[in-house]
Amino acid sequence: MIRRLVLALDDRLGTAHFMRKALRKAFPDHWSFMLGEVALYCFIVLLATGTYLGFFFDASSQPLTYNGSYAALHGTVMSAAYASVVRLSLETRAGLLLRQIHHWAALVFVCAITVHMCRVFFTGAFRRPRELNWIVGLILLILALGAGFTGYSLPDDLLSGTGLRIAYSVLISVPLVGRDLAFLFFGGNFPATQTIPRLFFAHVLILPALLVGVMTLHLAMIWRQKHTQFRAPGRTEYNVVGSPLWPNYAMKSIGLLFAVAAILTALGAFFQINPIWLYGPYQPANVSAPAQPDWYIGWLEGALRLGPAWSWQIFGHTIPAPFFAGVLLPGAFFALLFVWPFLERRITRDGTSHQLLDHPSDVPWRTGVGAAVLAFAIVLTFAGGDDVLAKIVGISVEALAALFRVLLVVLPLLVGLLAFEFAREIGIRRNASPTPDTRLVISRTAAGGFVEQPLENETPQ
Repeated sequence: MIRRLVLALDDRLGTAHFMRKALRKAFPDHWSFMLGEVALYCFIVLLATGTYLGFFFDASSQPLTYNGSYAALHGTVMSAAYASVVRLSLETRAGLLLRQIHHWAALVFVCAITVHMCRVFFTGAFRRPRELNWIVGLILLILALGAGFTGYSLPDDLLSGTGLRIAYSVLISVPLVGRDLAFLFFGGNFPATQTIPRLFFAHVLILPALLVGVMTLHLAMIWRQKHTQFRAPGRTEYNVVGSPLWPNYAMKSIGLLFAVAAILTALGAFFQINPIWLYGPYQPANVSAPAQPDWYIGWLEGALRLGPAWSWQIFGHTIPAPFFAGVLLPGAFFALLFVWPFLERRITRDGTSHQLLDHPSDVPWRTGVGAAVLAFAIVLTFAGGDDVLAKIVGISVEALAALFRVLLVVLPLLVGLLAFEFAREIGIRRNASPTPDTRLVISRTAAGGFVEQPLENETPQ
């Protein structure tokens, strides 16, 4: 029956030639190429768990009095959204498990994209002809950040409500159009009754649709352009050495899917995250302390905490302090990332097509720049939790803020310089003792001796 079905489809669509060629397509075997797939499989888990959660979530800001199973909140006035998440967590079968899996999957999803982008940057995989794919990847990262923040804000608890209030303040700080943007996204002055419904609409429809579209475009471009690969004997600018799509790579990829799902399930089952019933509902007059967002927003939180208290008057318009740390800094950061492939091409005057990847030691100055940027972001992330750190180490928040301001300038320069020197030294040593041209396997003969033979178990395309 399957054979007849396949033959019928081929007779009408002529897919046999395409499928035969596609199933023999070679994929590199290096583990770092699986980082993008980790992000893809986290997204699949997010879609599956988010669909289940959507059946029980009430996207409404209407107030009500809670009388559910959690006695500590009895008689508390809260929004319908917050009450539905409490019921989902404590009264719905498997609700807390799936909600925590969903939250952990969101954290790992953004992390996998970030690490994947770092791999692309440090190995030069963004160079011609893949500049557009680098831009698509950055758009995917921005959409993932937006999806994570909107989902994190939906429960309307005290912690996420505080984050929304900060986001609203940053948005209205944009000159000329800030108020209009805030009205569009929040539905009025914060807190507004339309905020939760609009966030829900963006989180479950707009952003997932955009993510699916951008992911599809990203994968289509990879399929068309073929994979890059690390330098090794037998690998050139005109071939791809690795496992065929079927069955080798497909089985490995399916195994990775199950592994990712299993790890996320274990995290959701054994590691508590975001217990909103302990935070209580959002009240404009209250702010929970210590309070930090999820890790991928931590660097923006740190920028706001360390940003200068500037307030400029330009042509009668006030530009408040949140604009510089919350809008200008991340805007400049992503703008630099978007133009980096073209900027590096102009610096190096290298406009040729590249299919082989660089080792980070091959381009020490790029490695130094990337390490400095990472150090800058890490300092900001730690600064976003300075109140927690102050409590742990017993130092005042003001003293820690002053320390982080110094580190924000000194540490990136130091890390960038050290990374440059290490990469340069490693490059010198690698060039002084090149790797052998052929990888060998040692096998035993029937007479009991040993013989070296070339290892030829990779499938070129």
